[in-house]
Amino acid sequence: MRAYVVEGVSSREAARRFGYAEGSFRVLCHAFRHAPGFRERFFPPRTRATKSDRVRERVVAWRKKNHSVYDIHRELGAEGIGLSVNSISVLLREEGFERLPRRLDDERADLLRPEISAMADVRSLDLSPRKFDTRCAGLFLFIPLMRGIDLREILREIRLPGSRMIPAEQALRSLLALKLIGKERHSHVMDLVFDPGLALFAGLNVVPKRSYLAAYSSRIDARKNARLMSAWFRAVREAGLSTGTSFHLDFHTIPFHGDDEFVERHYVSKRSRRQKGVLAFFAQDSDHRVFCYANADLSKRDQRDEIVRFVDYWKRHTGHYPEELVFDSQLTTYPNLSKLNAMGIRFLTLRRRSKKLLERLGQTPPGAWRRVTLRSLTREYRTPRVLDESIELTGYSGPLRQLSVVDLGHEEPTIVLTNDEKRTPATLITRYAQRMLIENGLADAVDFFHLDALSSAVGLKVDFDVQITLMASCLYRMMGERVGRQYQRAHARQIFRNLLDVPGVVEIGAHEVRVDLVKHAHNPLLAASGLLDKPTRMDWLGGKSLVIRVQ
Repeated sequence: MRAYVVEGVSSREAARRFGYAEGSFRVLCHAFRHAPGFRERFFPPRTRATKSDRVRERVVAWRKKNHSVYDIHRELGAEGIGLSVNSISVLLREEGFERLPRRLDDERADLLRPEISAMADVRSLDLSPRKFDTRCAGLFLFIPLMRGIDLREILREIRLPGSRMIPAEQALRSLLALKLIGKERHSHVMDLVFDPGLALFAGLNVVPKRSYLAAYSSRIDARKNARLMSAWFRAVREAGLSTGTSFHLDFHTIPFHGDDEFVERHYVSKRSRRQKGVLAFFAQDSDHRVFCYANADLSKRDQRDEIVRFVDYWKRHTGHYPEELVFDSQLTTYPNLSKLNAMGIRFLTLRRRSKKLLERLGQTPPGAWRRVTLRSLTREYRTPRVLDESIELTGYSGPLRQLSVVDLGHEEPTIVLTNDEKRTPATLITRYAQRMLIENGLADAVDFFHLDALSSAVGLKVDFDVQITLMASCLYRMMGERVGRQYQRAHARQIFRNLLDVPGVVEIGAHEVRVDLVKHAHNPLLAASGLLDKPTRMDWLGGKSLVIRVQ
């Protein structure tokens, strides 16, 4: 058959050569031709090498040079050959190649790679005359703002840890700088490691990497956190930050996504459910919207008594108790409300609506309710009906004033508890409605200061991050008060966007550091704030003076 089909011998000659009769040989040829798949199995086509064969040879040659499938894909693309990464992987498997093991840098293809930033070391800080651009020029405005805050003395008092490469002051300035520009210090710091302006603000040659920033906070225990908050609060008050006597109080759960048996479950209002997280307590000045107190080292066992610890803290640092506290219904207990009343502290809170209480209110005659007018023109429901009565509760010594309010836009009545017997119901209802300010402030802390960027299950790390957030929030309140009336109640993200998110040019001289902010629509406000009037000495930068100019 091979002689007849392949070599082209005639049927008569093929039959004679192999001892067949001519008729029998023709029958054999017929049967062979009609056998299933005989041509594919016995007579594959003989063709010249195709383009795919040449590509296969190139792919194999590149793999023998230790090229990955991505390197090969890049080489083929440069030659105009469109072969996908998946196809290259299949081709290499067909040729018997295993998956390429992990290679060292010198074994990889000679391509462009990310640059390696220098290691943060204060001893490598270059203060020689030079000039450079920075995206964070607006950050230098906080230096004259902090002229009255001796950060070095604060750190000496609380003894924060440091090293020869990154002393405590440089470490804290780095963390604070990343909060002030709204960066998530654990995940988004790496795109700023080459910005010399940010590093100069911190007093280092480069910004510390995220691994250092994540590990540094684990060296700060709860006692150092408390001392840092106390020292900072005293310093900002002496620097001119105003504080009032009425406070909004609230809890905030920082969610934790992981498996850790020591993290408790708390209610997360953003998700309307209970989940693992770290519970933090905040106290905000209602007049100036300044966060004056924070504590993230809380558990379910002691969260109800945190309001008493805040009152003691305020008494210890100011010499007097707060005049008024406004908070939600589940923040504390009735015995603690009795303690506040004994201290002479006014409070407003909500009472949980039990089924029995709702039934009693439903049976109250209509004549017992009276309609009041709320003076806030922005409210849709400005004329609710109020039932003002005096009640007694288990665990509370003495009578309590209870205001049951309907026609506020809710299906069920709102029940306000207070020990204030002087103010009118309309005033008390409006005052409690202002408690929404702390929720707006917490939303600003989550969105701009990235308060929910939880990096670890260790509560002390979160506690230190909360303290840095409190410090940054105070500085933004000082900045808002300094710039003008229109920014006194603005959120931090708005102040940063309008005033501080400005690039510029930094020029280091022999005795001063000059920062020229680029032309910006709000630069006249900065010029009128007084922050640019005189140079500011920077002891952490060799005693050089800072001069800021705007176009």
